[in-house]
Amino acid sequence: MSGGRFAGQVAVVTGAGNGIGRGSAERLAAEGARVVVVDVDGDAARRAAAALPGGAIAVTADVSDEAQVDGYIEAAVAAFGRIDFHHLNAGIFGTFAKLPDLPADEFDRVLAVNVRGQFLGLRAAFRQYRAQAADGGGGEGGSGGGAIVVTASIASLTGSADLLAYQTSKHASLGLMRGAAMYGGPLGIRVNAVAPGIVPTDLFAAAAATAGGKNDMARRASTTPLRRAGTPADIGAVVAFLLSQDAAYMTGQVVSVDGGATFMNTVRPSGGAGAWDTAAIDAAMYADSWNWSSDE
Repeated sequence: MSGGRFAGQVAVVTGAGNGIGRGSAERLAAEGARVVVVDVDGDAARRAAAALPGGAIAVTADVSDEAQVDGYIEAAVAAFGRIDFHHLNAGIFGTFAKLPDLPADEFDRVLAVNVRGQFLGLRAAFRQYRAQAADGGGGEGGSGGGAIVVTASIASLTGSADLLAYQTSKHASLGLMRGAAMYGGPLGIRVNAVAPGIVPTDLFAAAAATAGGKNDMARRASTTPLRRAGTPADIGAVVAFLLSQDAAYMTGQVVSVDGGATFMNTVRPSGGAGAWDTAAIDAAMYADSWNWSSDE
């Protein structure tokens, strides 16, 4: 596509083989960007890239590996000469193990992908923007600087008793984003975050039979003010806005795209107050390890 907000520009999207990353890649490509589809699943990356309009390449990479992150940057520059935009989206959710039973190595694995991966991606993006500035070519269409979006989460802004490693990693995403935005601001490099709510994707497919996993996502999403789950296209539209010059005066911001979930007052009737059987919820959470009884 020759027209659109991103005509002639280059975007790297990690975790773009499926789900939110693929939705972002599709939106950016539809608006004219040449897209570098990065995913640890090489087959998924190649399928996604092949389906995009205009120029696109696929790169297989583990975002927690320093050399492989440098490799996807090198592949992008080799193919297209520069990079204007980064959507650092790749992530894993980890395990539903409860706090006393959460293995340390599983905690480390989630943080390696979700936090180390975003750190390495941010560092690589800034290094590439620095190299482009030294060569006299800037990001965002040659105007100087560049734009980055990290994928945060509703879990960046709220708390829950499960998915502790994931929740911790997504809180850390906002710290990375804000520090990078402070550093990048004087350089004309904007860094923002998108915080999706419930978006049924393959990220949760392995937990399809687990409460709080994929099996009940639509039902849980129906309790939000918009009464529905989100889609990758919903998130991709906001990512495209944040990367575009339409958001030229935005940096260091986290934009919730969650159907209104995070603004709900859950102790008011309209927010569902009193609608839950808390004894049943507590029993399911604690009965197997705490000899729990609602009568105690």
